[in-house]
Amino acid sequence: MEEKQRVKLSQWDALMLEGLRAYGWSNEELLQRVRERNLPEDHSMYEFDYQALAEFAAANPDLFESAVKDGYSIKYNTLGGLRSWIAVAYGLEPVIVRDPGQEAVFAELTEAQKERLESIISFGWAIHEEAGKPGVYRMEPIQR
Repeated sequence: MEEKQRVKLSQWDALMLEGLRAYGWSNEELLQRVRERNLPEDHSMYEFDYQALAEFAAANPDLFESAVKDGYSIKYNTLGGLRSWIAVAYGLEPVIVRDPGQEAVFAELTEAQKERLESIISFGWAIHEEAGKPGVYRMEPIQR
């Protein structure tokens, strides 16, 4: 059986989706709330406009449902966006390094978290376990 290819979301749409997942709703409840525009107001540092996500979902219902139910990958990650995704999706505070030639995001992840991150991270990024630091991973662009 052929594996279904994951849909691609913008980094911002992925962040908003993970912001809604943090409420602990089932996939069905999340989809229903987005369809009905019964969405919370975000007071986080990100100030997500969930109504914009509802607009995207209304314009792309099959794509959005697949992203919620089957997973997604991000079209293009940035250092800050990757740090933010880990923070929103996992409630962690990753470390970001912006030194030229050393750009990376570092986070302590479980194996399941790392596997999920591998499935969403955009093309052009690599995830490496830090030597001598089990569970600590470095996410970096393949080319600098």
